[in-house]
Order: sequence, then C-alpha cells, then structure tokens
Amino acid sequence: MELPLREELRGIEPYGAPQLDVPVALNVNENPYGPSEAVVADVAAAVADVTRTLNRYPDREFTELRKELAAYLSGDGARDLTPEQVWAANGSNEVMLHLLQAFGGPGRTALSFAPTYSMYPEYARDTNTAWVTGHRAEDFEIDVDAAVARVREVRPSVVLLPSPNNPTGTALPLSTAHALCQAAADVPGVVVIDEAYAEFRRAGTPSALELLPTTPNLVVTRTMSKAFALAGGRLGYLAASAELCDALRVVRLPYHLSAVTQAVAVAALRHADELLGKVDALRAERDRLVDWLREQGLTVADSDANFVLFGTFADRHGVWQGLLERGVLIRETGPDGWLRVSVGTPDEMAAFRAALLEVIR
Repeated sequence: MELPLREELRGIEPYGAPQLDVPVALNVNENPYGPSEAVVADVAAAVADVTRTLNRYPDREFTELRKELAAYLSGDGARDLTPEQVWAANGSNEVMLHLLQAFGGPGRTALSFAPTYSMYPEYARDTNTAWVTGHRAEDFEIDVDAAVARVREVRPSVVLLPSPNNPTGTALPLSTAHALCQAAADVPGVVVIDEAYAEFRRAGTPSALELLPTTPNLVVTRTMSKAFALAGGRLGYLAASAELCDALRVVRLPYHLSAVTQAVAVAALRHADELLGKVDALRAERDRLVDWLREQGLTVADSDANFVLFGTFADRHGVWQGLLERGVLIRETGPDGWLRVSVGTPDEMAAFRAALLEVIR
C-alpha cells in the first residue's frame, strides 16, 4: 500500500541516539545519579494522589507547576519572573515545536549557527519553516558581527541558539545574545536561547535569563531532563514575556501536560537541592576529563555542559565502534572527526579512559 506521505519525509530516518544495552552508556547526556529513596517516595505519593482524579482532565494551564518553575528560575538569574512568564511541555523538544508552530511556518525562516543541535532542522521541517544556518568559528564561538549580518540578511522569524551549545559545549556570551536579539527585533523575530545544560555552566558564566527584563523578544528554554536527573519525566519549559507565553496557548494540544507529568515535576522541584546535588561533582569530573583528553594529545572544545566534544580522528566511526566493543557507548555526532562523550560517574569515566587508550594506541 502506498501511503500519502509528505514528499519531504520520504526516506527520512526517525531521530534517535542508539539505545543499546552496554555497561557504560555515555551518549545522551543524562545525569548518571538517580533519585534517592526519599525523592522516589515523595514522587510516588504525588502520583498516587493524582491517580485518584485521573477520570478528570488535568489543569490545562498547569498553574502550580508554572508557579514552582518561576520560583526556581528566580534563583538562577531571572528577576521578578511571574508564573505567566513560564511555559512547559513534554520535554524541551515539544517546547521548541510549540515555538516553531507559533512563530515559524510557511514563508518564514528559522536560523541557527552550525554546528548546532541536530533536532532544530527537524522542528523547522515539521512546521514547514525554512531552515538556514550560519557558521561558527574553528573554536565554535560565534562571531557577533557576522551573526548580526546573517540575521539582517536572512530575516528569520526564529533564531535558535543553544547555550551551552550542543554538541560543542560552548557557552554564548550575553553580549552576543543581546546583539542578536536587537538585530532580530527589526524583522520582527524571536531569539531562543536553549539552556538545556545551563546548570552545568562554569562559575562566572551567566544565564540569558538576566536579559529577560529588557529584551522582550528573548526566549530562554530549560529542561528537567539533564541536571535534574528527570529525563524519564519529560518536562521542558521556557521563560519569556507573558505575551509570548500566551501565544503558545494557541498552538498547544488540549491538556498537553498530563496530571501525572505535572505531579512528578512539582514533586521533583520540591527536592531541587538534592536532585541538583551532584552537579558540582559532575562539573569537576568534566574538567578533569577535558584535562586528561588534552594530555593524550587530543583536541577538546571548552565545555560548560555535562559532555565533552573531542577529536579529531581520521576514522571517528572506527573509534566509536572500538569503544562500543569494549562496553562503552558514546555519541558519533558533531563535525567530521569529532566524538562526544557524556560525563558519568567516576567509575564510568575510568572505564571510558581505559577503553579509549586501548582504541587510540
């Protein structure tokens, strides 16, 4: 049977990193430390409580969750943030899709700067938004003058900028974010700073949340999948103007956040200090990994995330395969010749180092 599939989708493989049963999985930037039994008990109780009302639809505006997310962000650079300035969905993927549904579409363009997150062009494709990229320098930084010129040339309705950048780990200076917001305002366009890994940023690296009060076309997205160790909970969110958040209500599906998802996320936020308690250790582990990789003569991108991009290899797939054969799964992504490894526990990182030495020597 021939299906009436959209022509641009024919032959396309679905997105997805390999999900393999290996002793050491370091390929999707998860927090390797699971929740404590106290957190498990509180989440379970919250789910049990909400289960009693599952015959009813959930709070369509997820009021309590927005209040708790606003309070959390207010402790990480946001000033005077209100619940009306917060939006949430099933993972930051759905948050991004909402943004492209609302502000992209036929006749409109989304812009990013490569290398960048591999899902962005898929969000654009799925919303019939034209996709255009500029390019980063060899050190993966963005030349602000060239980027502003690219915005003025392309006139995108949406600019997507991960900070820290995935897959490179590179943070975006606030001055660059502000300049791009000013350039996009003339289109008019919105600038999305994707801070999925923001909690892992190094000391002194600011969040774009600081720009929100003075930059009305700025959107800052976050997720609970990474630092919060809640990848299975699927909760992404953003902070922006109340007007922008209100626009997203038009494109969201009815009752898009289940009562269970809301309950789990609110319970997790009650334990934010504990769930984020391993972030400092993961930062230190990352920095040790960067130093060690450089000691092996490899090139390593500076990272403000919980992963490290390193290379370069004439046959990166061969290196990836050699690690896999030794029970270590990392990610074959980024520019040619580069590989990306997530930061795991000390034991996992020791296994990665031992396997990599065997492969490259």
